[in-house]
Amino acid sequence: MVNAKTVKLEAGLYFVATPIGTARDITLRALDILASADVLAAEDTRSMRRLMDIHGIPLGDRPLLSYHDHNGARARPKLMQFLAEGRSVAYASEAGTPLIADPGFDLSKEASSEGYLVTSAPGPTAIVTALTLAGLPTDKFLFVGFLPNTKAARISAIEAVREVPATLVFYESPKRIAAMLANSLTVLGDRPAAVCRELTKKFEEIRRGTLSELIDSVKERPPKGEIVVVIDRAGKATVNESDLEEDLREALGRMSVKDASEMVAGVHGIPRRKVYQLALAMDRTDG
Repeated sequence: MVNAKTVKLEAGLYFVATPIGTARDITLRALDILASADVLAAEDTRSMRRLMDIHGIPLGDRPLLSYHDHNGARARPKLMQFLAEGRSVAYASEAGTPLIADPGFDLSKEASSEGYLVTSAPGPTAIVTALTLAGLPTDKFLFVGFLPNTKAARISAIEAVREVPATLVFYESPKRIAAMLANSLTVLGDRPAAVCRELTKKFEEIRRGTLSELIDSVKERPPKGEIVVVIDRAGKATVNESDLEEDLREALGRMSVKDASEMVAGVHGIPRRKVYQLALAMDRTDG
């Protein structure tokens, strides 16, 4: 247990990053804010109470409000009223940093537009933790977040970031990880990647390999828990046009134009649209 200090906080909104797994991964300043704020708000009030109990921070008679995506429109006016009364309000998402694939944006925007102090006690985030462990370049990265549920929308979303010259970071669920990796292989080619699960928790696991290797790994041992997928940026390898046409002609002999285009584009690591247009032309010529 770490003894938090009670400090005098200036009136305003304080975003507090909380651990993504291990409870001790919290900053001393975050504990001080949780101990001192006039009002507490949380994405999950049960998680907030549990975290405060672990660190010996009494709630006392202070308000503890629930604030999440589904009740934000109703809860936000109450928090804004506390700010108008000159109180300090601390907000924490269930795990990690508020606003990073978590609620808080509308609250931050409204509080800052009204001229109130808005500040943050930075700390854990699964994005940076995964980048640290994935063994892939970290000089530039793009956080994509969660991909759409449907296959077509998911493929379109992956295609949209295909040419980004940066390491790609996604959040994913155990139920969709196999489909997500398969779609990524089809669109991006067989890039180096990592599947990071249960970060900072007891069963933390990092699986590294190419996308095709990770697909096999996930089939053999389906992962559980919260998952971050990190995928390397596109390489600069050139594609021989004659090889491309040969592979595409072979694929068209046993697949539809659409399926052949997806498969060949993935193998060669080039945009699916370009291959699809070539396939259409070849299909008309051969037909």
